[in-house]
Amino acid sequence: MEARNQTAITKFILLGLSEDMDQQPFLFGLFLYMYLACVIGNLLIILAIISDSHLHTPMYFFLSNLSFTDICFTSTTIPKMLVDIQTQNKDITYKGCLTQMYFFMVFAGLDNLLLTVMAYDRYVAICHPLHYTVIINPRLCGLLLLLSWLICLTYSLLQSLMVLRVSFCKVIEIPHFFCELAQILKLACSDTLANDILQYFVTSLLGIIPLTGIIFSYSRIFSSIMSISSSGGKYKVFSTCGSHLSVVSLFYGAGLGVYLTSGIAQPSRKGSMASVMYAVVAPMLNPFIYSLRNRDMKDALRRLFIRGAYSQ
Repeated sequence: MEARNQTAITKFILLGLSEDMDQQPFLFGLFLYMYLACVIGNLLIILAIISDSHLHTPMYFFLSNLSFTDICFTSTTIPKMLVDIQTQNKDITYKGCLTQMYFFMVFAGLDNLLLTVMAYDRYVAICHPLHYTVIINPRLCGLLLLLSWLICLTYSLLQSLMVLRVSFCKVIEIPHFFCELAQILKLACSDTLANDILQYFVTSLLGIIPLTGIIFSYSRIFSSIMSISSSGGKYKVFSTCGSHLSVVSLFYGAGLGVYLTSGIAQPSRKGSMASVMYAVVAPMLNPFIYSLRNRDMKDALRRLFIRGAYSQ
């Protein structure tokens, strides 16, 4: 009966990034700025792609979905964090914690798979340009997007259902600013071997395989670039995938930091600091990377602002 009583928890406590009261106004302002920059920047990317017929191509179709995913990704964590700082109430209900964890995994996985699909799109465009419109057709784009959603919704649901079988101790404080699966499992009193196996299996499947696909795509892309004789031609081809490569490096670099810190035996704020890069900074910087390094996107944004100015 004692073990059964331990499962009857109704809430967790999110300790956040710092318990220092003097730092709370700074953290609130910093994360509010980053959240607004992420939402506004990604919304502008989406509006520019929708409003400009020149950008109605597979590459920008996937980019618009990546921007939508980034908005949802940050919205699962930052608004709750801002409310906690403002109200100084760090409680989150058990159901609310599992819901936040579920959607975080969904959109993190979507980010990963969309970046992989975009790498494949660039590979076909550069290495097989004559067959690009035949291979990357609207039907395939829709199927790849649908498959990405189904994979992420399914594995996130499975992970969340597995957490329901776990019993927790009296210590329900999470040294994090959101409910992350690895941190939650570290608070468990019951055996989590099945959860750990599933977590490592999914991490390997949805981490190694997409990363391998990205590396393969870019190895073939670089081989094609090296075969171009003129330096101007090399730069033109590389510029078409430079933005995506920058985003991939940022995403996987931050994700690797989270993975390494999650291996710490006891919950630690080191993991939450690494997650800031992964869950906040990377989605915020994506619109700037694509708009600053992509001439087509800069032109589309310029036309969007011009139309907005004339409509007033």
